[in-house]
Amino acid sequence: MGDEPTLVHPTAVVDPRAALGAGVSVGPLAVVGPGVEIGDGCRIDARATLLGPLRLGRRCVVGCGAVLGAEPQARSHRGEPTWLEIGDDTVIREQVTAHRGTAASGGVTRVGSRCLLMVGVHVAHDCCVGDDVTFANLVTLAGHVRVGDRCSFAGLAAVAPFVEIGRAVYLAGGSCVERNLPPFVIAGGHRARVRAPNSIGLRRAGAPAASIRAVERAFRRIWTRGPTIAAGARAARAELGDDPWVAELLEALDRGFEPRRVAVRP
Repeated sequence: MGDEPTLVHPTAVVDPRAALGAGVSVGPLAVVGPGVEIGDGCRIDARATLLGPLRLGRRCVVGCGAVLGAEPQARSHRGEPTWLEIGDDTVIREQVTAHRGTAASGGVTRVGSRCLLMVGVHVAHDCCVGDDVTFANLVTLAGHVRVGDRCSFAGLAAVAPFVEIGRAVYLAGGSCVERNLPPFVIAGGHRARVRAPNSIGLRRAGAPAASIRAVERAFRRIWTRGPTIAAGARAARAELGDDPWVAELLEALDRGFEPRRVAVRP
């Protein structure tokens, strides 16, 4: 990788204060501003705009018309030097927007490694997105949202400010999420509710078969059998709490994920 040339199209605009790694390609009419750091092997497609401070990991792809690192859409922002960080091997498709953080909330927006952000995704200021996350077309995150590793959101899903979503969650298309979601579940609806355990997501996350079965049993205890989520969680902890994957689910509930009883799929 270190011997590969950096290729910049003649019509691209690259500020001399930007730092481009080895093997980077910058397409026609792309703009790379000051304070942008692009890791080795990245591909910046036509008309993409990268504004600093921005740190882009290695081997990333930035699609046509994407805008990364623009100022946060927050009334509190006063031009402070905040930034956006994106991990290695992340693919960002056409028209994606991701904004820098705000100084009042630590100053950084983060997107992890090996993520796929499809057409038109928006990641607002101060969000923290984990690794191996997939956002389908037009997923929208408001400010300060936290998304765990290996989550998958179908198209047009939207998440309200300050919501936390645990890892390996599948969110159905068109869902609107207004409150926290625990890990390892499928959720959906106009006001998203937990619907089922995400057994496929658990397997992809590396959970052993015994733990997947334990999470499925815990789900039934919590969301379909007990009179309340709290009562179901107590029953699940007594029966299954020694399993580390169940323990993670219960810990999330203790922190306030899905505090009320919800409608579930039978």
